[in-house]
Amino acid sequence: MTTRAIRVARMFDGERLVDGGVLVLLDGGRIVDVQRGRAEAPEGWPVREEPDGTVLPGLVDAHVHLCADAGPDALGRLAERPETDLDAVVEASLRAHLAAGVTTVRDLGDRRGAVLRWRAREVRDDLPTVVASGAPVTTVGGHCWSMGGEVSGVDAIHEAVRLKAAAGADLVKVMASGGVFTPGTGTTRPQFTDQELTAALTRAHDLGLPVTVHAHALNAVEQALRVGVDGIEHCTCVTAAGAHVPDEVAGRLAESGVAVCATLGTDPAVVTPPEVVAMAARAGLSEATLRDGAATLHRAGVRLVAGSDAGLGPAKPHGILPETLVEYVACGIPATAALAAATSVGAEVCGLGRRKGRVRPGFEADLLVVDGDPTSDISALRRPLAVYRAGNPVR
Repeated sequence: MTTRAIRVARMFDGERLVDGGVLVLLDGGRIVDVQRGRAEAPEGWPVREEPDGTVLPGLVDAHVHLCADAGPDALGRLAERPETDLDAVVEASLRAHLAAGVTTVRDLGDRRGAVLRWRAREVRDDLPTVVASGAPVTTVGGHCWSMGGEVSGVDAIHEAVRLKAAAGADLVKVMASGGVFTPGTGTTRPQFTDQELTAALTRAHDLGLPVTVHAHALNAVEQALRVGVDGIEHCTCVTAAGAHVPDEVAGRLAESGVAVCATLGTDPAVVTPPEVVAMAARAGLSEATLRDGAATLHRAGVRLVAGSDAGLGPAKPHGILPETLVEYVACGIPATAALAAATSVGAEVCGLGRRKGRVRPGFEADLLVVDGDPTSDISALRRPLAVYRAGNPVR
């Protein structure tokens, strides 16, 4: 069946709330009409009725690791897993995202291009759309070196970017600073010189690919601004004194238009192991500093997207994006802005803004229906009633 209709109390269309009753008509995997009030569906079209439901675009999680199974040391164990095993992990990860209402993910770090190869083999409308970077570009022994993206020098960077484009990558991910989970790397300093980061950016842009950088260090964030990258992940602005986003830096980020993914969101039912808490504390990171940083970025008008860093460990399972948005709102970000970060803005940053991220005629029928009004109670995202992928109900 290619035609169906959804009648709900209200709609978040990707930018704003529309109240007073909405009827959404789907045909052939597309939204063909959106009608307000008590409009009737065409004769013979099945109608799903949710009297207190809200329809919104399928969510976009702009920072995931599909190869990582969310177990202890999930990234560290990747180096030893056979690719046939990774395929099963990728599909299980995607099913968990879909169950939570996430219909598009952006994978920002796999093991040696495993997600790119999986995607090339599998054409699936029953799983989320995958935007992917392949293995992140990092220094020798740098953050996430075991994923296979180590480079040294400008020539090697040019070649690494060329190979990613040839493999079908949608963007390039660069580890501009060290990270918490890679021993021997530092969260307070850049991993690349300005010349090297510029080389990655120039080559990627020549090949039509955007660049986003992992940056915890304040000086790595400032470097990313100087060079002019397209996106920054984490953006915690760590120094030897701790993590703090200066207002002046937030203002420059807003002025630049760079997309920032703050990667909040953890499973409230999971107790983080003491050793992980200690590792984060040594890097100057805590739940309070992360939330304060996101709040500062929002107040400055930074272009925020929503990404969970799903897969990293037990507190970051796949499908955790609703908790990312709950935390965004807890930071003082209005619910409509948080929802836009995970729908229209997220789709634009993923290069899909002309066909996903909005409830609008002509757009793909990737939709989420939740119980209640998420613009007044963001926790409604924890109560999905239905999920549609390419017009087909998958939940």
